[in-house]
Amino acid sequence: MVAIFLFFAGLLVGSFLTVVAHRVPRGESVVGGRSHCPECGAQIAAYDNVPVLSWLALRGRARCCGAPISPRYPLTELATGSLFAAVGVAFHDDAAQLLLGLVFVAALVAVTVTDLERRTIPNKVLLVASILGLAIAAIGEPDSLLERAIAAAAAGGLLFAAALAYPRGMGLGDVKLAATMGLFLGRAVAPAIFVALLAGSLVGLAMIARHGAAARKQAIPFGPFLALGGLVGLFAGEELVDWYLDTF
Repeated sequence: MVAIFLFFAGLLVGSFLTVVAHRVPRGESVVGGRSHCPECGAQIAAYDNVPVLSWLALRGRARCCGAPISPRYPLTELATGSLFAAVGVAFHDDAAQLLLGLVFVAALVAVTVTDLERRTIPNKVLLVASILGLAIAAIGEPDSLLERAIAAAAAGGLLFAAALAYPRGMGLGDVKLAATMGLFLGRAVAPAIFVALLAGSLVGLAMIARHGAAARKQAIPFGPFLALGGLVGLFAGEELVDWYLDTF
């Protein structure tokens, strides 16, 4: 029941995150003004703004002007709903971890969409997520604050060093995202960063194998790889750290 409730709540949050991903990089308010068509500017009616169902009913076309509506909107909503349900299943018996997980996956979805679309990771999204994460941890798990601070400094510092060594390959937005991940994951940020670097490297090698030297000039956003690592860290990071320590 918790997972079902969180799935539908996640659909609504995902709809809001599409607004965040569209407006924040453009400097627009996410709390003021009704939803409007980005093509013609017409106000979108409430019945055309129902997560997933409205996109299906409209067959991916705006009612006002017939402009195509990107499938990223229902996909973002479904992804957020599914992740919320997964967090509910994983952490239903721990209120603090449940809230941390929900805020964390919402932030990951938002930065993934903005990085894919605009090649940017908004500071405002990371700041709000960090403040909420610290507040939840301070109330629910105050003993974990030191570990979270160390993890944030270590993860952010590692990617900052990479950005200094290769500025064209790593942006400061990625550095800030890694630090934010440390705040939420604590020591589980270690496998998260490892998975992100591994996935990014594999994609880079695949591009080089396909396009040759020309692939080196093709930029790919690293935020989605960090988000993937963040999910691994959230759902399996503690087990991976324990396995590594017990094995080695």
